[in-house]
Amino acid sequence: MPRIHPSAIVDPAAKLADDVEVGPLSCVGPEVELGPGVVIGSQVSIVGCTRVGARTRVHPFAALGGDPQDRSFAGARTRLEIGADNVIREHATIHVGTPQGGGCTRIGDDNLIMNGAHVAHDCQVGSHVIVASFVGLAGHVVVEDYAVLGAYTGVHQFARVGESVMSAANSMLSRDAPPFAMVAGDRARLVGLNVVGLRRRELSDAALPGLKHAFHLLFASKLRLDVALARVREELPDVPEVERLLRFLEGSTRGFCR
Repeated sequence: MPRIHPSAIVDPAAKLADDVEVGPLSCVGPEVELGPGVVIGSQVSIVGCTRVGARTRVHPFAALGGDPQDRSFAGARTRLEIGADNVIREHATIHVGTPQGGGCTRIGDDNLIMNGAHVAHDCQVGSHVIVASFVGLAGHVVVEDYAVLGAYTGVHQFARVGESVMSAANSMLSRDAPPFAMVAGDRARLVGLNVVGLRRRELSDAALPGLKHAFHLLFASKLRLDVALARVREELPDVPEVERLLRFLEGSTRGFCR
């Protein structure tokens, strides 16, 4: 049976797994679903059509599932889906989606969302991501797996952050951040390959040298982009990480950090 503090307000229609914990003065709305092992700290607000996956821990004063900060939002039934094994720290805010953005904000598994961070409507955050303190993700942002966003990073609406990106503190991302890159500045520019992040992931032996060569051709050789893309495909045809990098760049509609 869930352990609910006497001062917490949990709507009878909410769905709580048997071992959920809800702390003092927290509020859980009628359309909320909390999976096995979820721990909700004190004075947390979880409302809207929100699902929180197994073993996720939500710290005090976080607010999940609130209405989008979008003037066109007129109360549609949209969703927030949070995966398993996440840690959501104090004062973080994550909102449901909008009909225009597909209707769902998604957070994957094993993410750390630090204090004061904001994840806006329709964001799609992957797994194993670190969102440091006071990061702001505007609406419709995509953050791929293993990205690390330094404190006070701001990401423009519709921008994408590729896998294993590392953004320096105070970075302002108005364009896409290429996978495996380190970016910094206002407006953020590419400063190199995220070698430390790649080594921590223990990728294939071909991944790191392949990406180093690809980054040289794409960003340091002064070749035209179409020529550089063709060269990379010709010279590195069997490195999956390089292929993912190329697909990301070719799919960019905002342009990307260089």
